[in-house]
Amino acid sequence: MNKITININGEERTLEVKSNLRLLDLIREDLALTGTKEGCGVGECGACTVIMNGEAVNSCLVMATQADGATIETVENLEKSAPELQESFVEHGAIQCGFCTPGMLMSAKALLDKVPNPSDMQIKTALEGNMCRCTGYIPIMKSVKEASKKIKK
Repeated sequence: MNKITININGEERTLEVKSNLRLLDLIREDLALTGTKEGCGVGECGACTVIMNGEAVNSCLVMATQADGATIETVENLEKSAPELQESFVEHGAIQCGFCTPGMLMSAKALLDKVPNPSDMQIKTALEGNMCRCTGYIPIMKSVKEASKKIKK
């Protein structure tokens, strides 16, 4: 067992974790933050995306021990940090089955934290690691663009 300290959604936590525990499993199983989804488990789909130290990461590819000392934001925190982004996804029909939505939201949030008024190409690049089988991406792109105009910096 390894002791790690993380700041997750603004709350500092010290935890005992096994060396083979993925960050995804720590978030979902140990911390009961089930908004983060496991899709492929190999870093291809983006459903498990969280923001770690300001960067969008696939939590299925990060070992919990690698997150020691990190600041992590999950989709559960968006209600506080970027409600405009969630509202925009609903308003513009960017959610259908919803499975990819948490990862899409977190990738978009990581972008908007750095680039207040992103170009279409910047949005495409930020979302390229997230797969969606339902929307065709156009509503998602529009949602991010519209949210960028509303988010207070």
